[in-house]
Amino acid sequence: MQIIKIDKTQGALVYDLFNKYRVFYKQLPDIEVAKKFIQERLDNNESVIFVALDDTSRPLGFTQLYPKYSSMRVIKNWILNDLYVEQDFRESGIGTALLETAINFARQNGAKFVELSTAVDNYTAQNLYEKTGFVRQEPEIDFYTYRILV
Repeated sequence: MQIIKIDKTQGALVYDLFNKYRVFYKQLPDIEVAKKFIQERLDNNESVIFVALDDTSRPLGFTQLYPKYSSMRVIKNWILNDLYVEQDFRESGIGTALLETAINFARQNGAKFVELSTAVDNYTAQNLYEKTGFVRQEPEIDFYTYRILV
């Protein structure tokens, strides 16, 4: 497996994964919406996307980060908004590798933290985040927010 940061010419690597991610969060499947959304983020340089590829360059999972600016600290932190691994490849280390790649990216770019949210009933994700070092913040109604200092 390898993890790469994709550029605006490589959006097709994550369209299907992003569509499945949205379905996981109870959205209707719509590959055209997924394509448009991902491609706009890449074309406008609004997010950073890492994708995990197998030995045949088949996408197995991805994560998408958005910048979060701090005027007081004059830095850019990162919100890890999306993390998805194909069902058949969960618990194989791909999620951990994607998280570690995102954390290292944030650290190398001078961030102080990476933050994410997950549904309160997504126990698998909560376990993964906590194992990776993320700390749960104050609970919200439908989601928990986690943060890790980098």
